[in-house]
Amino acid sequence: MTSPVITTVAITGALPRKKDNPAVPVTPAEQIESTHEAFEAGASIVHIHVRKSDESPSSDPELYGQVQEGVRKHCPGMIVQFSTGGRGREQAARGAMLNLKPDMASLATGSVNFPTTIYENPPDFVEGLAKTMLENGIKPEVEVFDLAMLYNAANLVKRGLLKNPPHVQFVMGILNAMPARRTIFDFLRSEIADVLPGATWVAAGTGRHQWEINQWCLETGGHCRTGLGRLMRRFDLLGGRDGNRGIVFLARQRARDWYGDDDR
Repeated sequence: MTSPVITTVAITGALPRKKDNPAVPVTPAEQIESTHEAFEAGASIVHIHVRKSDESPSSDPELYGQVQEGVRKHCPGMIVQFSTGGRGREQAARGAMLNLKPDMASLATGSVNFPTTIYENPPDFVEGLAKTMLENGIKPEVEVFDLAMLYNAANLVKRGLLKNPPHVQFVMGILNAMPARRTIFDFLRSEIADVLPGATWVAAGTGRHQWEINQWCLETGGHCRTGLGRLMRRFDLLGGRDGNRGIVFLARQRARDWYGDDDR
């Protein structure tokens, strides 16, 4: 018997702007509406980035609080996950909103090259975020952009900085980081079973890799991650303004089974 699929929707991401795709939600009101439509289509987790008025990434706790309040009001039972990601955000401020106690938050467990920058996550910074999440009862989603990050996460579990079993996201397809190759995907699945037995996992593909990698996940017992957060180009689906709803709808159509309203 197969286990149900949990679908995470990354509604905004750190990079896409309105000029890239008019459907990308960038204000709290747009993000709440987009999340609600994705929730109705079947998403169980929302991954949240917030933006400044110029659409650049922000760490403003007030903006995160507005989105969380709206999601909890309009999407009962949906899991709220804040991003602590570093693109366009000062390192010292990346955990500033964790006192709002979302259900989950992202935790990249190492540094990695991105197309034009270094995504810096020094060990002391990672440990500080992990401790803050523990103190606030927040479940991390371990983000693995490169192989060493998986073993770093296993070390955090051994040291009691991550509760066992953890939840892990493999991020594939970013230039200079982990390629979107099936052989690598299969190796990662083998390694997580060995070093983090019992962990739940999902793989996220960027851009054109999103659909293919979701299919790999659905074929092999993983969960599903989708949304406009990792799509840079226009993606209008179902004839609607909100591409997130359409992407979630199509992802659910391909799923083995899925958590319904009673299981969220």
